[in-house]
Amino acid sequence: MKKRIAVLVSGGGTNLQAILDAQQRGEIKSGEVVLVIANKADAYALTRAANAGVDRCVILKKDCGSSQAAFEQAIIDKLEEYRIDIIVLAGFMSILSEFFTSRYPRRILNVHPSLIPSFCGEGFYGLRVHEAALKKGVKVTGATVHFVNEIPDGGEIILQKAVDVLPGDTPEILQRRVMEQAEWVIFPRAVELVCAGEI
Repeated sequence: MKKRIAVLVSGGGTNLQAILDAQQRGEIKSGEVVLVIANKADAYALTRAANAGVDRCVILKKDCGSSQAAFEQAIIDKLEEYRIDIIVLAGFMSILSEFFTSRYPRRILNVHPSLIPSFCGEGFYGLRVHEAALKKGVKVTGATVHFVNEIPDGGEIILQKAVDVLPGDTPEILQRRVMEQAEWVIFPRAVELVCAGEI
């Protein structure tokens, strides 16, 4: 039986697309994306899900009385409705509390655009990560797939891949290279490892 995967998104969904493409190519064979949950109604990731024939829904914090607990409970209810085994955070711009993460030990995956423990933790997301790497002058950066716990970027590391920082890099250029050369490569691989019970 394939593991049932839910992907939580907030924006464009490039990592969601990488996972859907890997599934289509047969690289993810032990799991299947059956649900995409967005916390923004205009997230383009919802279109990607629709194009792939995947069920999708929007859960907005403001519809939950702006309560984090109620917001997380609404997500949990939807996950249970779909009998979800594995949860993938693909650009999901909401920190999940211990109330949520403790329910799913070693079942929530996230990708972070640096080599943890560098440039990670609270406040390090999106372009900020790459700005910090360039400011520090590192010659190598990359991406990390890790399990999610109550500490931002604090869970056990599953896979990492290094990417060179090149002269003339801007945060935007570096972000794109890290996505193409690292995130889109190791995220689907990690999903398959976890679904297959190999980690």
